[in-house]
Amino acid sequence: MPSQSPQPVSDADISALRAAVASRLSATIAELSSLVAIPGIAWPSFPQEELERSASSALELVRSAGIADAEILRAPRPDGTPGGPAVVARKPAAPGQPTVLLYAHHDVQPPGDLALWETEPFVATERDGRLYGRGSADDKAGLLVHLAAFRAASEVLGERFGIGVTLFIEGEEEFGSPSFRAFLEEHRKKLAADVIVVADSSNWAVGQPALTASLRGLADGTFEVAVLGHSVHSGVFGGPLLDAPTILARLIATLHDDHGSVAVAGLVAHDDADVDYPEDQFRRDASVLDGVQLAGTGSIASRLWLKPALSIIGIDVPSVDVASNTIQARARAKFSLRLAPGQDPDAAMDALRHHLEAHVPFGAQLVFTPKEKGNAYRADMDSAAARTVLWALEESWGTPPVHSGMGGSIPFIADLKEVFPGADVLITGVEDPDSRAHSANESLHLGDFEKCIVAEALLLAGLHRAPATAV
Repeated sequence: MPSQSPQPVSDADISALRAAVASRLSATIAELSSLVAIPGIAWPSFPQEELERSASSALELVRSAGIADAEILRAPRPDGTPGGPAVVARKPAAPGQPTVLLYAHHDVQPPGDLALWETEPFVATERDGRLYGRGSADDKAGLLVHLAAFRAASEVLGERFGIGVTLFIEGEEEFGSPSFRAFLEEHRKKLAADVIVVADSSNWAVGQPALTASLRGLADGTFEVAVLGHSVHSGVFGGPLLDAPTILARLIATLHDDHGSVAVAGLVAHDDADVDYPEDQFRRDASVLDGVQLAGTGSIASRLWLKPALSIIGIDVPSVDVASNTIQARARAKFSLRLAPGQDPDAAMDALRHHLEAHVPFGAQLVFTPKEKGNAYRADMDSAAARTVLWALEESWGTPPVHSGMGGSIPFIADLKEVFPGADVLITGVEDPDSRAHSANESLHLGDFEKCIVAEALLLAGLHRAPATAV
């Protein structure tokens, strides 16, 4: 398969960029390990001084990479509280050259059940070519890709490195980015760019790069059913009355048809994914147990990227260990509805509400509480910036990149496009299907980590050589 774009960087510079990345790789991994050691979690129930320490350490690394104009900034959350600490650093563009905004986040998910970890979550541990630890992949690796690529481009290109570079290292992405839109609006001039690179996605497989072509949107919230003013004795009153957990289970069962497809009327769905995702590969990547049938219809890729997915991710009922002989008065479920590109989140939320209201059984009372919403995204894969990054990925890996969708959601991508409508957004990946982001034993494949750095260094060099009007 031919390269996605004519080669925009000389062979000599390509070789020099590879060598520059390789010569400093051990130091880059050590810098990443130092960040992994800081449990910077933006959730208020965790020590916020660790989040501040994470931002300060990221700031020190940015300055050590040669960007002196660097600071920690914030914006207010919708509830008026201060947002998480974000690092913003800027190298101005030479006249006539474009500016690229490099995004990552330094905050991480909580570690979860420590018993499930094979290593300490906040001690970076190298084993079998992977670096284990919370944030090793999501997304402290993204920050180090940006810094290492910037270092390599600065070293090799010298005065020819004329493009502007802005680093935006967010501090509350894993908490839902509540201050993100306000941050963009408040610091719009400092963040304005022609190209935005978001290093927070995944590659297709180890050794196989991908550029994220689409993201699903998101609508989540809770719904609760109530059958009694208070819980009552199951022996005295059981029989004529169904308990709330049973009512809830019957209501949840209406959300999917017999094929496992989402049964909520009015949701957008497509079946035109550019590539296929073999079922056996999906089963391995998702650790599907033997005998479990897959849900939905159409190609696996379309089901993952271009159709809605509705999951119940939490249920409030008494746990088995503390359950008493009572008919429960209330039961509540938390839902996560992933939306196909082209779906309006408000319309999707209304559609789900109407479905639940129409299907709640036995006249139970329903309380529907909408929460987070985010738009889906579909990239322009024919833009000059996209062609350049596709070339850079192929040059680095030695194999053509997959135009991959992503089943997950990055709601702030829509905010970036709305605030900076003229910018090309490129969503790149530092993870692979076995990175286990958000889960125990999160890890980063170090061989692909190096290739990610090389690819971004090539992208920076390619954007520098292109006329500003081409991006």
